[in-house]
Amino acid sequence: MNKRTAFFISDGTGITAEALGNSLLAQFEEINFEKVTLPYIDNVPKAEAAIKQINDACMADGARPIIFDTIVNEEIRRILSQSDGFKIDVFSTFLNPLENELQTRSSYSVGGSHAIGEVNRYKDRIDSVNYALDNDDGGRIQQYDRADIILLGVSRSGKTPTCLYMAMQYGIRAANYPLTEDDIHHRKLPDFLEVHRDKLYGLTIEPFQLSAIRQERRPNSRYASLDQCDTEVRVVERIFREEGIRSINTTTFSIEEIATRIMADAGLKRKGA
Repeated sequence: MNKRTAFFISDGTGITAEALGNSLLAQFEEINFEKVTLPYIDNVPKAEAAIKQINDACMADGARPIIFDTIVNEEIRRILSQSDGFKIDVFSTFLNPLENELQTRSSYSVGGSHAIGEVNRYKDRIDSVNYALDNDDGGRIQQYDRADIILLGVSRSGKTPTCLYMAMQYGIRAANYPLTEDDIHHRKLPDFLEVHRDKLYGLTIEPFQLSAIRQERRPNSRYASLDQCDTEVRVVERIFREEGIRSINTTTFSIEEIATRIMADAGLKRKGA
């Protein structure tokens, strides 16, 4: 497999450069990209150090590194353009045509897409994270009336990280409830979930994958055995079907993909955007 180095360079956090760059690089599956993020490149010495790192990678790979940058400062951008990399200037690529269309100049402000623009919006996001933590693994079922969504699934099917991601990225109050052996034995949802039926969303997973994940937590246990995992998954999927609960198989998806698909399927909207 071909190897190339990709740099994400910014005078802010680098999140925007990473997001765009990763989306584009994902289209080239035959190439193995070594990814390097260089945030807060906001002065000449840092820019010169970045150039050295880029040029060293060029020599090591025998090919030009790919550079995605969201640098605002013209001097820093000029310095970076002298490196041996193939540079994609995100701002000039997209902002210049947009300026022409809108017939006005951009503010070119550093970190604008991730600044805390409104105190209330920031507080709402923090509250959502705290809610997800408080309501992990059925922690406080009396708070489910405040939930935007309640994720259901067997233990280790991805509920907790998905809830936290939805809270941090979208401001969604996401609770999760693990379907227990008692629920699986009775092959039905707990009664207290009935009143929240419109908020329920199921996560399922392939038994082999579930067993591998559980083996890391409790090696050679009944909890991690393939037979136990297979039984739990089959029963829970049957409950989802019979109860008409929407669900997603998490086996081949990243947390980001799982959260995004759930948001779209459940019709949830990002808060404070």
